[in-house]
Amino acid sequence: MKHPLNRLLVRHLRPYTGLLAGVVVLQFAATIASLFLPTLNATIIDNGVARGDTHFIWSHGGLMLAVSLVQVVCQIAAVLLGSMVAMGFGRDVRAAVFSRVLSFSSREVNRFGAPSLITRNTNDVQQVQMLVLMTCIMIIGAPITMVGGVVMALRADWHMSWLILVAVLVLAAVIGLLVSRMVPLFQAMQKRIDVLNRVLREQISGIRVVRAFVREPYEAKRFAAANADLTATALSVGRLMASMFPVVMLILNVSSIAVLWFGAHQIDLGRMQVGQLTAFLQYLMQILMSGMMAMMMLVMVPRAAVCADRIMEVLDTDSTVVPPADPIREVRTHGTVALAGVGFTYPGADAPVLQDISFTMEPGRTTAIIGSTGSGKTTLVHLLPRLYDATQGTVEVDGVDVRRLDPEVLWSRVGLVPQKPYLFTGTVASNLRYGNPEATDEDLWHALEVAQARDFVEAMPGQLEAPIAQGGTNVSGGQRQRLSIARALVRKPDLYIFDDSFSALDVTTDARLRAALVRETRDQAVLIVGQRVSTIAGAEQILVLEDGRIVGRGTHEELLADNPTYREIVESQMSAEEAAA
Repeated sequence: MKHPLNRLLVRHLRPYTGLLAGVVVLQFAATIASLFLPTLNATIIDNGVARGDTHFIWSHGGLMLAVSLVQVVCQIAAVLLGSMVAMGFGRDVRAAVFSRVLSFSSREVNRFGAPSLITRNTNDVQQVQMLVLMTCIMIIGAPITMVGGVVMALRADWHMSWLILVAVLVLAAVIGLLVSRMVPLFQAMQKRIDVLNRVLREQISGIRVVRAFVREPYEAKRFAAANADLTATALSVGRLMASMFPVVMLILNVSSIAVLWFGAHQIDLGRMQVGQLTAFLQYLMQILMSGMMAMMMLVMVPRAAVCADRIMEVLDTDSTVVPPADPIREVRTHGTVALAGVGFTYPGADAPVLQDISFTMEPGRTTAIIGSTGSGKTTLVHLLPRLYDATQGTVEVDGVDVRRLDPEVLWSRVGLVPQKPYLFTGTVASNLRYGNPEATDEDLWHALEVAQARDFVEAMPGQLEAPIAQGGTNVSGGQRQRLSIARALVRKPDLYIFDDSFSALDVTTDARLRAALVRETRDQAVLIVGQRVSTIAGAEQILVLEDGRIVGRGTHEELLADNPTYREIVESQMSAEEAAA
């Protein structure tokens, strides 16, 4: 199997084959021109300066200027095309990673983690993109320069060819040794960048909790530890890279001294002229500089290879929620849901989270789920819009197994208000229109009124155009919940799913909101996951979950009469008189 770096390059550089061919041609022309210059210089010294032929010097000097101009133009054009290739490559890889992440189910997102996915789509892509750029700018011409330089140096004087061999071998051995030590350090560095991003993300997202518990010193130590680990690894890499330049310059200088020393003996014996010695020295420098650039690329390759491996890990990961090969797009019923023998087990878990779950939902009826923390309520809710696929049994929406239903059709029928409401950077209107881009202002205000959010939106500067910060951090938890509910209402789906979406509301607002929802959802199926009995007491069907199983089913009064688990939940929240009422 090809290395991930090779597969990534082959897959995403294919559209730029024409531009790459242009880079190769231009680099070849620039390299040939640079190889021609030392020979012209030697000719001027040996045939012009030595003989005092001014006309020869001027004519060949002009030719040198023309060749230099060709080299400059070709090099600039090659850099321009190479930059276009590298930037386009980076754009395409980022788009591919983003597209693949959007196709992931919650299982894959949780597996990688948000900080790691962000690092892979930014820092990792940038490292591979830089490798492509440097390859186009420097490395394509390096082999041509090395081979051509050896040929031209041998033409100048073959007696000193052993100097080239020794210098190149020593340079390759030194840089190869340094690069071999850098590979594990680069691998460690990318992991430490992930850790630093994770710590920073947690601290920024949870800044209110940090301050509430006065944990700033502890979090500062956590960040300092992650930062110190990354710094130590980066310093280790930096020391190796810093030691490389003095060593390379030492090899270059020693090689130059050796050429001048042995070249002087050749001139003294009459086997070489001064111009030939100058040309040989220039060719040796070109060979060694090209070798150094090639070796320097070897410094970049290990880190780029590690990054490519991480990128391809994302691109090669298939979502466990697979789109149907022959999706069903037409359904006859609307708002019906049926679960039969549904079970779900997380990868690597010892026991299933859900077992033998069966129930139905119909339009105009409200189904509620209640249970202790960890009973599987949210996991069950995620099976309906197919954020997860059930590992056992079937989930049907509108009479069709969700595995066979076209995803767009499924999601258009579901309005989900998640347990942790999330708002996007923008305005109130842009967040509400996330549910329906074609919604009018009247639709938005109606949804806000039903969600009991109209009053505080009208009080905000700009009202519908009031700014919303990332994650909705500039509004309260209750306001975020009500805006999320309004967003679902704007969508006008056939199935509403409220996953503990009233927890941040006071009792009065909760009661008004539920009363408004009853009027608004007369023709839709509604699923409510709640912790408070008062929130779900009016549902036509209440399911009591315990350890992933349904241990009770019925109305509030029926369960209160014959279900001990439900009665225990009720008694823990209200007095006997309130329960009877």
